[in-house]
Amino acid sequence: MIQRVQTIFLFLVVVAMGITIGTSLWSQTETGSGTGDSWELTAFMLTNLDANGEVIQSSSKWYLSALAAFAGFLALISIFQYKSRAKQMLFNMINSLVMVSLVVAVFLTTNGINTELDASGGGTYHFGFWVILGGMVCNMLANRFIKKDEALVRSVDRIR
Repeated sequence: MIQRVQTIFLFLVVVAMGITIGTSLWSQTETGSGTGDSWELTAFMLTNLDANGEVIQSSSKWYLSALAAFAGFLALISIFQYKSRAKQMLFNMINSLVMVSLVVAVFLTTNGINTELDASGGGTYHFGFWVILGGMVCNMLANRFIKKDEALVRSVDRIR
């Protein structure tokens, strides 16, 4: 049945990955150098802006958006695997790995920028980054409810 509580959690994972793709993940402003340059990371681009807001340089970070889109796609597939709880749990476990790799990729990207700049502050993680962690929690809760359903079905089979 598609109207189970894990469907809501899986849908929230899809929404979270959409928000991740559409919003800023991280930013940092260089204050020590006196230039006022800033860096902004989205799921598609890493952009270096000067004090006037003009783009100095930008580089593609397509792999962040690809990981987020793949995680959302896996959650969407998992919603419609309700007839096979084992497949649904498998998709959710793979999705957990994809989301962890997304968090690691964002962290390594921002850490690399901080190392290049010799920045004392680590920058600011925005809503787009934190929603990934929320999606991971929703994925974990969905898996928990799927396991609970599986245990209920097995207990009913023992009674027959």
